[in-house]
Amino acid sequence: MSRTLMVSDVHGCLEPLERLLIEVDYDSSRDRLILLGDYVDKGPRSKEVVERVMNLVEHHGAVALKGNHDQRLVELIRTPHAEVRTKFVEHGGVQTLNSYLNRTDEELSGDMLREAIAVIDATYPSHIRFLASLPYYYEDDRQICVHAGLNPRFADWKSQPAHDFMYIKKEFHEAPTRVAKKVVFGHTRAQELHGSSEIWFGGDKIGIDGGCAYGLQLNCLIEESGSYSTHAVRNPL
Repeated sequence: MSRTLMVSDVHGCLEPLERLLIEVDYDSSRDRLILLGDYVDKGPRSKEVVERVMNLVEHHGAVALKGNHDQRLVELIRTPHAEVRTKFVEHGGVQTLNSYLNRTDEELSGDMLREAIAVIDATYPSHIRFLASLPYYYEDDRQICVHAGLNPRFADWKSQPAHDFMYIKKEFHEAPTRVAKKVVFGHTRAQELHGSSEIWFGGDKIGIDGGCAYGLQLNCLIEESGSYSTHAVRNPL
C-alpha cells in the first residue's frame, strides 16, 4: 500500500465522505483506508454511512474502528434501558433513527422510540452485528489509530478498558503517550484542541476530527513513506 488514509467522525454525513474519497483519489488497490469510528448520529444519513462503511470494509479492504456513538447504537438496540435511551437521544440519536425509519421527526416520544428500536432490530440486524464487531484500534509500522485515545496510566495500552478507547479525552491529550509511534485519534474535535478544525499535530499524537456534523469539515490524514499531509472537505449546513 502506497498511502494510508485516515478519516474519523463521519457522523451520518455521507456526501462529505464520498466527496472526500473522490478528492483524495482513493483507490483501494493502492491505498489503505482507516476509519476511526463514529459513523452514526448528528448527521442526516447514518444508515447510508453504515452501509457505505460496510461496503468499504467487505469489498475494499478498509479498516473500520468502533466509536462511542457506534457502541451506543448497539446498546440501544440490544440493551435499551433508560440510561442508554436517554444518552442516545441527547447525543444526536434522533437523526440516526430518522435515517433508519425515513422520518423527519425532531422529537421522539417513548412509543416512537420503542417502535424505532424494534424496526432496526428486525430490519437491520446486519448493521448492528457489524458495529458490535468492530475493533477498538489498528496498529501498523508507523502509527496507532484509535477513536478516542490511549490512557497514559497503562504501560500496556492494549490492556486499557474498552471505555478508554472510545471515550478518553483530557487525560490522553495532556500527557505524553507511552508508545513510540504516533497516535492518530478522533472523538475530540480539533477545534477544541487548537481553535481550528484543521488536523491537530500534537507531537506524539494527531487529532483528526474536523467537526463535520457541526458544519465544519471532514478531514483526511494521509501518510505516505513516513510523511503526513492533509486534505479536508467543508460541510456547510
